[in-house]
Amino acid sequence: MQSNKFDQITLLITHYNRSKSLERLLEAFSKQKIVFGDVVVSDDGSADEQIAYLHHIQKVHNFRIIGTKKNAGLGNNINKGQKAIHTPYTLYVQEDFNPLSGYSKHLQDALDIMNEKPEIDLVRFYAYFKYPYLKPYRNGFSEMIFKIWYPGYRKFHVYSDHPHLRRSSFLQKFGNYKEGVKGDKTEFLMAISFLKNKGKAMFYEDFRCLFEQKNSSDEPSTMKRSDLRQSSNVLISFIRSVYRNVKHTADYLFYKT
Repeated sequence: MQSNKFDQITLLITHYNRSKSLERLLEAFSKQKIVFGDVVVSDDGSADEQIAYLHHIQKVHNFRIIGTKKNAGLGNNINKGQKAIHTPYTLYVQEDFNPLSGYSKHLQDALDIMNEKPEIDLVRFYAYFKYPYLKPYRNGFSEMIFKIWYPGYRKFHVYSDHPHLRRSSFLQKFGNYKEGVKGDKTEFLMAISFLKNKGKAMFYEDFRCLFEQKNSSDEPSTMKRSDLRQSSNVLISFIRSVYRNVKHTADYLFYKT
């Protein structure tokens, strides 16, 4: 029988001024009767009324709040949250995601893979695009294969901040997240560090079926991107792809810890 209790895993949620979204995420796990060994909410200096609501929902959903007096950015928020975790594994989820029905089975599959294969550093559950180089493993999971000579810039995105299960020793192997830079830069620098430090990851191929990202009008995303980065113009998309491949290759080759 499938168990929904995961004593080896701490749920780590990064939060900033979106307490209703956080509540929705916690309720989604609760409805599926998924129980973790611990739950950590790492808050990035939210407004007083948001902190007050965090303490309100803390009475219903038992979790620890790891806070800071002022906003310090995504890197600081993940670092301090991760360092507060004591279980072997961390399920990292940002507050605007929700697990979909039946998620516990896939979480158990991912945990089994990581217990069996100590070389696997994380298992990804969600993405904006399918990783281009995959080696099928089992139960819908495939190993992500990176070679610097493979074509395309998407090969560099083995690591992602999207929901994933990872070893709680992650920072010891790959270093702290870069602080004092924008969130996109923080994520990309960790992606490069992950590759340079020989990180290995699994990817769930049906990547839109385990989590959904929900940004309500009341609590929209706090991540802002330029119009050029989001443009769907064919010529701009082509130029952007070529530029990214060249730039990412240089970033990877000349990366320094």
